[in-house]
Amino acid sequence: MTGTTAVIADDEPLLRAQLRARLARLWPELAVVHEMENGRDVEAVLAAHAPRLFFLDIHMPGVNGLEAARAIGKRAHVVFVTAFDQYAVEAFEQGAVDYVLKPFNEERLASTVERLRERLAGAPPALDDLVERLAGRLAPRPAEHLKWIKASVGQSVRLIPVEEVLFFQSDEKYTRVVTAEAEALIRKPIRELLAELDPEKFWQVHRATIVNVEAIASVRRGLKDQAEIALKGHRETVLVSRNFTHLFKQM
Repeated sequence: MTGTTAVIADDEPLLRAQLRARLARLWPELAVVHEMENGRDVEAVLAAHAPRLFFLDIHMPGVNGLEAARAIGKRAHVVFVTAFDQYAVEAFEQGAVDYVLKPFNEERLASTVERLRERLAGAPPALDDLVERLAGRLAPRPAEHLKWIKASVGQSVRLIPVEEVLFFQSDEKYTRVVTAEAEALIRKPIRELLAELDPEKFWQVHRATIVNVEAIASVRRGLKDQAEIALKGHRETVLVSRNFTHLFKQM
C-alpha cells in the first residue's frame, strides 16, 4: 500500500526517533507526518494531517495513549507502544489492534508492519471496549497493607496476623509487638511499620507507639494534656503524647 501516513506519539524523543528509523527501513512507503509528546493535540493532528495510522505510547504525561485512542475512535488505525507486556498482550489478543514493545525489536516490528498492511485495507475497528478494559488495568491499585508480622518469640519465629496486635512500641533496638496473649520483638522501626499498616486501623499515638484502634477500650485524660489508653483484654496502658491527643477529641 502506498501513500500511508502515520503519527508517532511518545514523550521520549529518543524512542520516537528509534521507532521512526526502524519503520523507515521496514516500511519505506510509510510517511511519518507528525510526532507528538502526548495525545493532547490529537484532534488538531487529525484535522491537519488525517493520518491513517497512530503509534501511541500507552504511558505519556498529560493525555496518555488510551485517552488519545478514545479521541481517535474509528478515524484511524491504532498501534499501542508500551514497555508493559501485560497491557500489550491483552490489546493484541483482541485482534483489533497491534502493539510494539519497548525496547523495539525489529523482528517483532516487522510482523506488526505486515499485519498493519493487511488491516489498512479495511476500516479502523472500534476500540471503546478494549480501551476501557486497558484503562481499568492502568488505574492505580490500592496499596497492599501489612497483613502479617514475622516476629521472634523465644527461639522460634511466629507469624502474627496484624489484626491480633494491640500495639507496637519501640524498645531500644527492637519494636515490641504486643497481642492479648503474648509479646514478641521485631527489628522493623516504628516509622517503617507506620508506612505499611492500614492508617484507618492503626494510629500512631506517640513517637514510639502505634495502637490498634479496634483494641482501644477507653481513653482517659492524664496530666499535662496527655491521655492514656486502656486496651481490651490487656492490663498494660498506652500513653498518648500531646501531639496526638487530637485523635481522641471526638471519642
